[in-house]
Amino acid sequence: MTQILIIQGHPDPAGGHLCHALADAYAAGARAGGHEVRRVDVAGLDFPLVRSKAEWDAGLPPPSVAAVQPDLLWADHFVILYPLWLGCMPAVLKGFLEQVLRPGFAMERSSPTAWKSRMKGKSARVVITMGMPALAYRWWFGAHSLRCLKRSILGFVGISPIRDTLVGMVEGLTEAKRAAILGRMRGLGVRGV
Repeated sequence: MTQILIIQGHPDPAGGHLCHALADAYAAGARAGGHEVRRVDVAGLDFPLVRSKAEWDAGLPPPSVAAVQPDLLWADHFVILYPLWLGCMPAVLKGFLEQVLRPGFAMERSSPTAWKSRMKGKSARVVITMGMPALAYRWWFGAHSLRCLKRSILGFVGISPIRDTLVGMVEGLTEAKRAAILGRMRGLGVRGV
């Protein structure tokens, strides 16, 4: 049994988007597979942006974000979902990650010039939806947002392995393709990967 935290990074708190359906499918599969599941809807949290190095180094996360930190410690596996906006993750998700993965929680200084990761032993799956073909995003655009999240955020705090699922051409999905993608997410959930 795996303890899974689903981080819904779609910025629309109303829901009803493909990212929400993908999260629901993954969660249903994970529960059917005997895994424990918790969820965080980033769009429903109220928090300011980190605006200075001093705030990053010494500030405390706001209460809405601090309440989520025990779930990050609890989880063995993270599923992070978001739509590609202007080539990157939505600002609300980036702001959340900056707040929740602060020094002293996700990493700590081991020397004046080095950091020690505190999230080792945890894995992740990143799910990104987009209007363009997923292959074009990966090969032509170099999957910049995905690479940044994997290397500079999740990898930096020690999360590994990090797998990904890219869902392209979402505006033109037929019902059959949508059902197939949701089925795939449910299968990933059953396996807890």
